[in-house]
Amino acid sequence: MCHCILNANAKVYHLASTGGVHVGILKPYLEAGTGIIQLPCPELTYLGMNRWGMTREQYDHPNFRSHCEKILEPTVHQVEAFVQADYEIIGVMGMDGSPNCGVKRTCFGYEGGEMSARDQWARQVGNLRMSPGPGVFMEVLQAVLEEKGIRTDFFAVDEESPSAGA
Repeated sequence: MCHCILNANAKVYHLASTGGVHVGILKPYLEAGTGIIQLPCPELTYLGMNRWGMTREQYDHPNFRSHCEKILEPTVHQVEAFVQADYEIIGVMGMDGSPNCGVKRTCFGYEGGEMSARDQWARQVGNLRMSPGPGVFMEVLQAVLEEKGIRTDFFAVDEESPSAGA
C-alpha cells in the first residue's frame, strides 16, 4: 500500500485530504484481516518534507529511479518472503493523481523554467494535467516485482477523492 494511505502527513504540505490515516480506505481490509505492507514514500525520502508539488516529468530521471529501486529493496524482500511462504499477494494499492504512486492516472505538465514571476507561475500551473499512465515509483515497483517473477494487480484510490476507495 502506498505510504500516504497509512500516513497522509507524508504528502506535500497542505495537499493531504486527511490528517493521518485514510480510515475509510483501510477499514474493509482491516475487517477482512488482510496483512498490509506500507511502501516507502519516494518523494519524502528523496526531497524531504519541504518539497514542492512536482510532476511525473520532474521525477522521471535515472537518479530518482535508482533511488526508488534502493528504497524498495527491503519491501520487495518482504514480498518475496511472503510469496515463498505461500501467502497470496492480492495487489499493490497506489494513489491515482500522484506523479509517483499513480497507477492509472498521474500528474504531467512540467515545462521548465523558474517560478519567480507571476506569469511563469500561472503558465506552470496552467500546464498541469492528469493523464493516463502510472507514476514513476509504481512503474519501478512493477518492473522490480516482474524481474523477481512476482505478478500482482495494481489498483489505486483517487487522490482527489480518496474516501471513495479502490
